[in-house]
Amino acid sequence: MKVKNIYAAVPAVLKQEVIEQLTGDAAVKIERIISRGHSSPASGWYDQEQHEWVIVLRGEARLSFADGTCVQLRPGDYLDLPAHWKHRVDWTTPDGETIWLAVHYPATGAHQEPME
Repeated sequence: MKVKNIYAAVPAVLKQEVIEQLTGDAAVKIERIISRGHSSPASGWYDQEQHEWVIVLRGEARLSFADGTCVQLRPGDYLDLPAHWKHRVDWTTPDGETIWLAVHYPATGAHQEPME
């Protein structure tokens, strides 16, 4: 077993957002996403088959949703997005990395918001 670090091996130049699958299988997938001033294409929305839990570990990001709402995420902020909840990334920190951790998990049964 080898210990790895979520903040290691961040590319010095990021022409495109980096999405790396850290672990997972057919049911659950865990990804590290590295952004630097990246956003979703102007046309279209993410419309995923699975639920997605996402947390910002470093940097900041702004997400918008098809219903017109928008949220700002700072380090430690997370969201649990139901499957087919249309969303996009409007903005990420341009002068440093935004490092996300995303967990995609099956959309079986009703989606429940985590307890506060």
